[in-house]
Amino acid sequence: MRSAAPPTATYRLQLQPDFPFAAAERAVSRIAGLGVSHLQLSPVLTAVPGSAHGYDVTDHGTVRAELGGERGLRALADAARAHGLGLVLDIVPNHMAVPADLRLNAPLWETLREGPGSPWAHWFDIDWAAGGGRMLLPVLAGRLHEELPRMRVRDGTLRYGERVLPLREGTERLPLPELCEAQHYRLSWWRLGRTELNYRRFLTVSELIALRVEDPEVFGATHAKVLQLVREGVVDGLRVDHPDGLADPYAYLLRLREATAGRWTVVEKILAPDAGEQPGTAEALPECWPVAGTTGYDALRHVDGLFADPEGCRELAALYREFTGAAADEGGDWAATVRRAAYRAAVHELAAEVERLRRLAAHLCATAPGPAGRALRDHAPWALRTALRELLVRLPVYRPYASPGAPPRAADAALLDRAAEGARGAFRVPEEAAAVDAVRDFALGLPGGPRSAEFAARFAQVSSALRAKAVEDTACYRYTPLLSACEVGGAPDRPAVSPGEFHAFCARTQRDWPTTATALSTHDTKRSADVRAAIAVLSESPEGWEAVLRASRAGACEAGDVPLDPHTVWTFWQTAFGMGTVPPPVERLRPAVLKAVREAGLRTSWTEPDGAYEAAVQRYVDAAAHSPGAAALGALLRELAPYVRANVLGMALLHLTMPGVPDLYQGTERTYRALVDPDNRAPVTWAAPVPPEGPAAEKQRVTTAALRLRARHPEWFLDSSWYEPAAARGDAAGHCVAYVRSGAVLTAVTRLARGLEEAGGWRDTRLELPAGGWRDLLARRPEAAVLREGRCRLADLFADLPVALLVRAGGPSDGPPSEGPPAVPFGSPPGPPGPRPQE
Repeated sequence: MRSAAPPTATYRLQLQPDFPFAAAERAVSRIAGLGVSHLQLSPVLTAVPGSAHGYDVTDHGTVRAELGGERGLRALADAARAHGLGLVLDIVPNHMAVPADLRLNAPLWETLREGPGSPWAHWFDIDWAAGGGRMLLPVLAGRLHEELPRMRVRDGTLRYGERVLPLREGTERLPLPELCEAQHYRLSWWRLGRTELNYRRFLTVSELIALRVEDPEVFGATHAKVLQLVREGVVDGLRVDHPDGLADPYAYLLRLREATAGRWTVVEKILAPDAGEQPGTAEALPECWPVAGTTGYDALRHVDGLFADPEGCRELAALYREFTGAAADEGGDWAATVRRAAYRAAVHELAAEVERLRRLAAHLCATAPGPAGRALRDHAPWALRTALRELLVRLPVYRPYASPGAPPRAADAALLDRAAEGARGAFRVPEEAAAVDAVRDFALGLPGGPRSAEFAARFAQVSSALRAKAVEDTACYRYTPLLSACEVGGAPDRPAVSPGEFHAFCARTQRDWPTTATALSTHDTKRSADVRAAIAVLSESPEGWEAVLRASRAGACEAGDVPLDPHTVWTFWQTAFGMGTVPPPVERLRPAVLKAVREAGLRTSWTEPDGAYEAAVQRYVDAAAHSPGAAALGALLRELAPYVRANVLGMALLHLTMPGVPDLYQGTERTYRALVDPDNRAPVTWAAPVPPEGPAAEKQRVTTAALRLRARHPEWFLDSSWYEPAAARGDAAGHCVAYVRSGAVLTAVTRLARGLEEAGGWRDTRLELPAGGWRDLLARRPEAAVLREGRCRLADLFADLPVALLVRAGGPSDGPPSEGPPAVPFGSPPGPPGPRPQE
């Protein structure tokens, strides 16, 4: 095996049939020139044909032919190696696809053909008893008797539309009604999945069935190809998708670390911003996990938050409540909105999962031995169900982490104790509230034994699905005063992060997880970093935003007979502002806004669509492009463009120099404005050259300078490095965030640039430079490049750009490419936004 050294920076490529290994290979030279050390690849194992993401794996033993197969992957690895790059692979241990043609998933095909006795059945988390020995397949457009005429038997299989299903041996010649009843699966109307589903899935996606990788045989079979690629030096590191879906993440990660000999591995773990009794007490990654850290959403929240004005955020929230008239639990208040969404998930989308927990809790109550066990008798089914629901909706984190045979973690016990305090209030009779204490103990793995461990694992798995559904899939679309804060792992009710909070986060990261990944844009972010950077400026201009809303009302867009609710209007115009052009790009806004209103579930949803309302949304978006609102939007964009520029560059430079390993998403080294998937997963091309001046050129200049510096001096940024805040002095000190890395690199950025200008600019505010001479890698003018120790006037430091990257004079010759464009003086008109990389 190759060295397990961590990357200095990674570059994420979203592979798909329209962007296969060969296309990635053609981009290697250009990506290597940026200064990253590794390519990060989206999942490469065989997936559902045509999949644009690869998380719907159908065969763990082969590399996806649509991408070029294993030969194409190895060719890409060779090309990357020739340019000094390694590969990091995204792996999916939690689930497999339930494809329309089930033959594509051989283990599932055999399981459904042979039933619980199949040698493959232990791969999947199926509650056979709950289904009477059959697995529910909720794939029919209507009820079974209505769909029978659309079914036929052909070539020993059952066909239904595009679906191909196995047949139990000896049933081929039965009449269709009897044939369906004779199978090891039960075909049903898709709506029954909500309450009758008896297999674990990914969140609420029935097309993805969960795997039991806690079984060593299943782990070995599903990881054999990936581990072979690691052993043979094709793959150098791993990104683990959705570890919270696993029965025991710690045990899984320990096994993975042993199998990869300690390769650099990060986990897609969402750390809750409020995990303690006091707001702002963030969840910590379990320190025992044998990984380098997370995929970086915690860093995203802290970087974004620096560029949100706290007072302006409060004004926006008040304006939002006034404009929308939203009830507290339907978007008017964050906590109430999350709680209502959590209740909905518990009793609706995840009803089947909660009921499975209830049955297991009843079994534990009925079979617990000894005097303590007798105390668990006589909990009514409704009381256990209520206790489960009330505990689940009150957990502020994705899940607890009880491990079989180990005492409960103190953090988990404290979380569940606090949740139990509130849950007891749902019972009018105090004695019946004892069901809460029973369920709390079961969730901690008490009193012990295999079934207790099973309950703790399943409780945690349901908790993670419920939290994801309630927060990122619902509340983040309902509570939207500042859309830039509505990201995974964010705190939409508290968007702003102070410089002190940011420095404290960086210090903890450097101390505890120095090679964790950090990210600003991913394939899962609802808005790319540049879109969020623009929207964040609205927190500095609530009055300008209000003017856009007034104009949109004065010239109300045509939506037919169905009026658009104010929440959707707010969401549309803020999204359009983030995209930065007039007229807005309606062909991209239309699907994004439609997805937002479906996820919010206030007027329409994925499962209960309101066709008339959705048509009205699309008409409004189309008409808005040339409305009075668009004219007001254009005026605001022109006014705030210099401050958007400061945010974009500031966020980029912080990301690239703060503690951790920066992961750049494809195309984000230049201007990249993308919305929620599938918009942000579109293939990127780099055919169009970067203009010699403007936002795209400036961002690429900053990105390349920082990445090349990291590549030449990883010791200044990774395990052996250190982090120290740098102090600005003067009236405008709060508008500068600066820090020193290992005594050799100083990063300084401008924050809240509009407020800075309104207050009179930097005036005599100065930055304390450590001893020695310093050189600015981003300075355009030679006389501005070299600085001396002592106090440096920020007005001089930021004369060219609103950011600075200093290295000790006499140090490396790292810098932007010699052909790089000149910087534009801060405050100069930035010109129109740069083109989207895909275009």
